[in-house]
Amino acid sequence: MAEKHLYLSLIPQALIASMLKPEEFGSYYAVGTKVHVKGEAIFFEVDPSFRSDDFPFRLVDERCVVQPDGAPKRSVYLSIYHVLSRMPVSALGHLYLVTNDGKTLELQRAPYVPESGGRLHLYQEFCPITPMVASRSEPHDFCNAITDPAQPIHVPRIVFSELRLGELARDPENGSADDLPYSNLAHLRDVLSELQQNDTKPSKLVLKQVKEGVLYRMVQGGFYVGDQDDFAFYRFPDAEELENRHRSWWRSAQVTALE
Repeated sequence: MAEKHLYLSLIPQALIASMLKPEEFGSYYAVGTKVHVKGEAIFFEVDPSFRSDDFPFRLVDERCVVQPDGAPKRSVYLSIYHVLSRMPVSALGHLYLVTNDGKTLELQRAPYVPESGGRLHLYQEFCPITPMVASRSEPHDFCNAITDPAQPIHVPRIVFSELRLGELARDPENGSADDLPYSNLAHLRDVLSELQQNDTKPSKLVLKQVKEGVLYRMVQGGFYVGDQDDFAFYRFPDAEELENRHRSWWRSAQVTALE
């Protein structure tokens, strides 16, 4: 009998059962069929033993079955609303990054060591909100702040990545930005300068939504998921590893336009 998988999709947010293995699912979900729109995808593989009354897991046995023609069932949607907030970090397995032409990169959890040095950070949030945010806080502190229920604006759980700032991380006004492809550089410099000069606010919105999609080629450090109780880090490969071990995926990821 074919193995059944559970996937937590972030783009769009959904809990999906599938008989496809992660790479096959990534290709199907990004490139798709007549009912899907082509585009990048990010998803976690969920512990197949995870169960919760919040989701109709009976559908896994009822609908995630081999089709009459012998083909595996590609997707059975279990939920499309507030999925991440009902999914504990402990249930999340490997993270998969899919390019818009269906190439899939697997990331595993790695030990997280907070960085010291006081540089500025730039984050792209994926779920449940999707802005680009500049911050003086390192990733774990940023996660704690944005999931703090004592704050008037917060989310129960969040997934985000860090993006490269280059010299702007320490000198937003005068640092070179020649290698940064962001379209809103003047605004970005202003936001970073304000954060650097004003310590009363740790983070500030840069963009309400990143229209360019997933900025894979600008990722620094990796991807993060967490809440007030748990935090997980998924290390993104360095340039040498991407070129030598994941060349096909990396070349595909760099095609993403940054207009």
